[in-house]
Amino acid sequence: MKMSSLTAFLCGLIFGLGLLLAGMANPAKVLAFLDLAGPWDPSLALVMGGAVAVMTVGFVLARGRQHAWNGDPLSIPTRRDLDKRLILGALGFGVGWGLAGFCPGPALVALGTGSAKGIVFVAAMLSGMVIFERLEQRKSA
Repeated sequence: MKMSSLTAFLCGLIFGLGLLLAGMANPAKVLAFLDLAGPWDPSLALVMGGAVAVMTVGFVLARGRQHAWNGDPLSIPTRRDLDKRLILGALGFGVGWGLAGFCPGPALVALGTGSAKGIVFVAAMLSGMVIFERLEQRKSA
């Protein structure tokens, strides 16, 4: 196994375990966080704050580097404009998160645990990805 594959596997494993421990793979907990008018559960704000802090440190350390620590090429996106596709995608993501209580990472964790809701969500997510790709191919043809 290449070192980059091992690194990716270990990072994914740690990320998945963190999602499980934080309750992000539990749709009821996520929906309680999103329900500002009901019995609001602010605990996921701490999880998100921690994730943003770790990500910020990572971006600061990566700034100006051409290669990751393992030697792989490093490319940080520089585009900062907001377009219709980004806004509609963000709205779709938010609506899906609010309705299902899952976003893609925790849904994959739930899928791995055998959760029926996770299976349905991932199937719907993959279907949406296939539909998007087909529409994109039609546009470029």
